[in-house]
Amino acid sequence: MPPARALAPDVAAFYAAQSGFSSPGRLTRLYDALPTDPTRLSEIARGLVIHRLEGDLFDYQIPADRLHNDAETRYLDDILAVITDRNDAPLLQRRTPGDRFVGVCRDMALLLCSFLRHAGIPARLRSGFADYFGTGGFHFDHMVTEYWNEREGWRLADPQLADPRVTTALAVDFDPMNVPRDRFLVAGAALHLIRASDADPASFGIPLPDRMLAGEWFVLGNLRLDLAALNKAETLLWDTWGASADNDDALTDAVRDLYDQVAQATRDEVLFDIARTMFTENPNLRTPRTVLSLAPFNGAIRVTLR
Repeated sequence: MPPARALAPDVAAFYAAQSGFSSPGRLTRLYDALPTDPTRLSEIARGLVIHRLEGDLFDYQIPADRLHNDAETRYLDDILAVITDRNDAPLLQRRTPGDRFVGVCRDMALLLCSFLRHAGIPARLRSGFADYFGTGGFHFDHMVTEYWNEREGWRLADPQLADPRVTTALAVDFDPMNVPRDRFLVAGAALHLIRASDADPASFGIPLPDRMLAGEWFVLGNLRLDLAALNKAETLLWDTWGASADNDDALTDAVRDLYDQVAQATRDEVLFDIARTMFTENPNLRTPRTVLSLAPFNGAIRVTLR
């Protein structure tokens, strides 16, 4: 494989620095013993979190208060506080399920991203859709970490897969530290396939116990989250703002055109300067100080960000 193009210094510096969401803040001391190897960092992140849907897989009945509330924790320093309150061992020590933070994919991805940035490795979150959580061609709403590899360029890493029980259960046949881009589609790539009539919008979303959330509108919302993450606003997956809709019939041509432009700048080859300008200058895309959070268990609430 030919060596990757060098990462522009300003881009490297931007993604190697912590954000307000990824900073360990008052708990930076916990990072003192962390290694710098990305694979090991992914394993460490995975060992601190149990996904809120993994109770059966880990033979652990997740308490309702943790199931409902842990994943509402937006900021990495607060996530670390929850983890260390339950077990104050060094982060390198893999926790039992009862000592773990009960989160979702975003929380594992944010932990890994924070660890990588601390090691000086450019890293960012990517919001999109994975096909490895089920069968039948459905693409599940998901978030992973993208990090810079000097030989190959930007790689997708899924820390949720950094556990043999998970990879065995899902029959994963690829390296979780180099997820193929046809197995995890960043949101812009998903929209491109839909526009080319190569994918059904209804095959992108998330199945909930009482309903299915899927369609073009869902992909556009995911694209808004991806643009925010590329600008280091790593919000909760259910935080909403700006131009959006809650079903395909409510989408306007103006909203579709706006997100088509975002998709062009945020597909697998991210146009950094354009993505930055879109986010910072367009109030329909930029994360505002107050967001509407559609919490799965706790209901809709307006939250003022730090």
